[in-house]
Amino acid sequence: MPEKLPVVAMMYDFDKTLSTKDMQEYSFIPKLGLTAQEFWEQSNALAKREKMDRILAYMYMMVRMSQDKHQSIRREDFVSLGREIQLYPGVEDWFERMNDFGLKHGVQVEHYLISSGLKEIVEGCPIFGQFKQVYASEFHYDENGVAVWPKLAVNYTAKTQFLFRINKGVLDISNDLDLNRSIPDELRPVPFRNMIYIGDGLTDVPCMKLVKLNRGQSLAVYKKDKETVHSLLTDKRVDLIAPADYREGKKLDTLVKMILEKMALMSHLAAEHQKQKKQIRRAQDKKAGAGKKET
Repeated sequence: MPEKLPVVAMMYDFDKTLSTKDMQEYSFIPKLGLTAQEFWEQSNALAKREKMDRILAYMYMMVRMSQDKHQSIRREDFVSLGREIQLYPGVEDWFERMNDFGLKHGVQVEHYLISSGLKEIVEGCPIFGQFKQVYASEFHYDENGVAVWPKLAVNYTAKTQFLFRINKGVLDISNDLDLNRSIPDELRPVPFRNMIYIGDGLTDVPCMKLVKLNRGQSLAVYKKDKETVHSLLTDKRVDLIAPADYREGKKLDTLVKMILEKMALMSHLAAEHQKQKKQIRRAQDKKAGAGKKET
């Protein structure tokens, strides 16, 4: 039976990391007759006034404003919005390229999305099937398929729980028991040193910092606003920055491939370390057993 390859988990934010702007801004907000600025100002004002989580606030505003405008808010309506999303250059073939590069160097690359945006909208994107798991905000729907309640709201600090789910291999969002159970580091399927987190700004800082502190790699991408990513780098919240251009041969492609090579090497060295420890223990146990027989 072939030896199982070490796993490297690549984790992504979505809005302004893989897509050029917030996913609601492509078609949902324009259909309400609002500008993106008007929608977010009203949503943020609601959150501030009611002391409300900002993610829950925007989900509430999506439902309420749609009802006010007599627009359908069925699940399939949200999924259809994903077809309008514009991805950064190179994103669509990025995943296959990284998978192939990883296998070439002896590691299996897995991709995960961790987003405060709507999972339903992401489902309509051509890259949805590339992710092993998508963790994003999501509505619960009634028997008619109409959005009635937030099923999951992924705010900026809540994102970090998904890093531990990936680390421990407990991917089912409803399984908190195994998530909180103690698991020795060597038995966790994806060590933090094999994690790469790619985001774009301050809302990704909790995940970026957690991965970085645990010897993984965090990268910040940017379209035009270099000031934010510069501060993330100088404040030691990320390891590297690059333009949000995912095409082969571009800076981001080059940096991530260098990281994959490093992680592949470290994984193989860690495996050799464990192998040598087991050999020593077996030899010690054999010697101890022989000593008992003599006595």
